[in-house]
Amino acid sequence: MKNSLQDETLLESPLMSRRRFVTGIAAGSALLGLGLGPGLSIASPSNRLGPTMLRGNEFDLNIGYQPVNYTGKSRMATAVNGSVPAPVLRWREGDRVTLRVKNNLAEDSSIHWHGIILPTDMDGVPGLSFNGIKPGETFEYQFDINQSGTYWYHSHSGFQEPTGMYGAIIIDPKDPDPVSYDRDYVVMLSDWSDEDPQAIYAKLKKLSHYYNFRERTVGDLWRDIKDKGVAQTWNERSMWNQMRMSETDISDVTGYTYTYLMNGVTPDEGWIGLFKRGEKVRLRFINGSSMTIFDVRIPGLKMTVVAADGQNIEPVTIDEFRIGVAETYDVVVEPSNDSAYTVFAQSIDRTGYTRGTLTPDIELVSSVPAMDDAPTLGHRDMGMGMGMGMGMDHSMHGMTGMAGTAAMDHSAHDMSEMPDMDHSQHQMSGMKTMENKNHRNQAEALGKAGFGSTREITHVASETGPHVDMRAESPQSGLHDPGIGLRNHQRLYGRRVLTYGDIKNLYQTSDPREPSREIELHLTGNMGRYMWSMNGIKFTDAEPLQLKYGERVRITLVNDTMMSHPMHLHGMWSELETGDPQSIPRKHTVMVQPGSKISYLVTADAIGRWAFHCHLVYHMSGMFREVRVS
Repeated sequence: MKNSLQDETLLESPLMSRRRFVTGIAAGSALLGLGLGPGLSIASPSNRLGPTMLRGNEFDLNIGYQPVNYTGKSRMATAVNGSVPAPVLRWREGDRVTLRVKNNLAEDSSIHWHGIILPTDMDGVPGLSFNGIKPGETFEYQFDINQSGTYWYHSHSGFQEPTGMYGAIIIDPKDPDPVSYDRDYVVMLSDWSDEDPQAIYAKLKKLSHYYNFRERTVGDLWRDIKDKGVAQTWNERSMWNQMRMSETDISDVTGYTYTYLMNGVTPDEGWIGLFKRGEKVRLRFINGSSMTIFDVRIPGLKMTVVAADGQNIEPVTIDEFRIGVAETYDVVVEPSNDSAYTVFAQSIDRTGYTRGTLTPDIELVSSVPAMDDAPTLGHRDMGMGMGMGMGMDHSMHGMTGMAGTAAMDHSAHDMSEMPDMDHSQHQMSGMKTMENKNHRNQAEALGKAGFGSTREITHVASETGPHVDMRAESPQSGLHDPGIGLRNHQRLYGRRVLTYGDIKNLYQTSDPREPSREIELHLTGNMGRYMWSMNGIKFTDAEPLQLKYGERVRITLVNDTMMSHPMHLHGMWSELETGDPQSIPRKHTVMVQPGSKISYLVTADAIGRWAFHCHLVYHMSGMFREVRVS
């Protein structure tokens, strides 16, 4: 690596310490082996058509450092074959693929094939599936492809994914595709920061709202007094102050540091997707970001959603959809004239957006719409139910709708002394099961497959303490809720928003059995301390979830926080219970909205050790469980 520009870039980049530079000299020579040559130039978002595509059943993938420039400053990314995003891999259902992955980094690496059903030793999770890929070594992944659709791949090591190590997977079906289209495009959404992810995480640990620059002002206070009166405004402000939370704290990391990308292209440049008049275009949306939930629309075009998380669904026509981190949605659009259309994806907190253009002519552009108003959190997002009016006197009653002081800072309160909170009968290592119930009445107690949990939620003892700062006592179902910032869009703008309740599998449910037991897991944390967990227990202290091979289990997730959590179960499908037992949709990632609950069925058909975690990268270390199927 004698090129002076390379040396200067590596040494100045905050994403690479001097130790990584020195120990990576030998590995860095692999950049020459990626076809980049000795005159390596800094990557920029100049390729507005997106990453390259690799087809076939044998692939050589090289993980290495790659200079990039998205903001006017050169930084070092983690790339696959010199590309951010990584190349699109196009496979065919029924094939056996071989992927030789060489690690040219100065640290261990890995690739996880997100949403692909495969043997546990091919799943790519260091510490569970395998030992990882050491610097300079090559690991050969090999597995059969028994599915089709849109998926993606990414590193499961450290913070390599936020620095660029992610790419799309398209699997063509062996049988005729039920979706009719003339051309298709991957639309990979992601977030990029010039800051080192370690630095971002350190800032969040010190001050969880570090990146929230929308704190309330004096002007907001006077407007609230005018609209609601002094008493109600005082009660609301007192409630938020008691909780030490902010109603504007929607995202942990915002557009203050993030540049949002579409297929690796900044919004200033804009990704380009060409079409011919009269064509049907399939857009394969993938949220490959590390922390950002996006709301997507294409002004002037209806979108027909035809697949969710790679699985075909009954087509549903909408104007807008929310896509959680790691989710995928395929939509078909039909541009009706020779106009250009903006593919617009705004962050959930409205601090930024990314965009592309569907156009018949690369010179033809479309206007970029304004972002919607920034949302604020309310009672529903605190798990207080729909009947809790904002005018209630919280100064006298505390958070009555959440068991007294459940939403407050518990560091000053011994919750074990609170009435109506005797968890002694529920202490089961932070996990509730139905194993001790009478099997004869079990089906009735659990509720029918496809309809979700019928049981009243119960908080376990491990949820009590300074590591948990709120609990949802009246969580609402998240199935038919568009979510914060989208709930009034039909009324305000005439835009129909996709909900989970709209999704029905195109084919009949493959496993119609009733669940034999139910596992209720609470997504917990302390926002002020930036601690995340399940049932109040962080991953390092948690026992694995044990599943018996072949059993049918219901998992009910209760979100006790005011942040959305996209939960990903490796190795098995999460079959979302939407009220139609005949057409239960299969997903690999399920987003649980603030203060809500949701249920899905799992058929434990994959022996081995599997990861189960929130896909927000800075939540993952605590909000993580091992699932063992034996």
